[in-house]
Amino acid sequence: MIRLRIQSAVLLLAGSLMLLSCNDEEVNSKYCNLRARLTIDNVLQAPVLHAACESMGEYCTVTSDGQSFIFTNAAGKSSSLPIAALSGYSGYNLGLTGFIVGRLTIPEMGEDNVRVVCFDRACPNCYQAYNITKPLALQESGYAGCKSCNRTYNLNDCGSLSDGPAGRALYRYRVNYTLNNIGLWGLYINN
Repeated sequence: MIRLRIQSAVLLLAGSLMLLSCNDEEVNSKYCNLRARLTIDNVLQAPVLHAACESMGEYCTVTSDGQSFIFTNAAGKSSSLPIAALSGYSGYNLGLTGFIVGRLTIPEMGEDNVRVVCFDRACPNCYQAYNITKPLALQESGYAGCKSCNRTYNLNDCGSLSDGPAGRALYRYRVNYTLNNIGLWGLYINN
C-alpha cells in the first residue's frame, strides 16, 4: 500500500515537472506559438518594406485595412499592396495586430549573418495581463513602445524589453527573406 502511494506520488511529481518544463520552454522559446502567415513574392513592390528588409536597424509595421497591406516606417512613410493581388488563394494571418518587420543591426548569438526578423505588433505584456491587443508604435533607432503600459522594446535586441516595468519580450514569428524561384526577393512569414 505504501509502495503504491510512493509510486503515485512520483508519477504525479514527474507529470507536474513535465508541465512546468513545457511552460518554461514556451516562455524561453525564440518563437511564439501564435498563428501568422504572409507571403510577398516581390518585396520591391513595397518600397517601405524593401527598405526595412535591406537596411540594418530599419523596421516597418505591416497592417491591413481590408483592401491592402500597409507598410509604415518609424518616420511615418508608408506604401501599400492590394491584398487580392498577393494573398490569392493562400490566405494570410497578421497575428494579433499586424507585424513589425526589419533587419537586425548585429547578428544574433551563434549566427554569422544579420537576418530579417518579424515580431507581433501587439504589446505582449498587455495581451498576457489583460487579454487585450494594444498596438506598438515604432520609434526611431529601432525601438517600439506601448502607450498603454509604458514599456519600450529594443527591436535590434530581438524584441527584448528595454524600458518600463518587468515583463516578457515581443512575440516573434518565423520569417524567411530570400530570392525566390522567379529571381525576386520574397518575404515569407509562417508560424
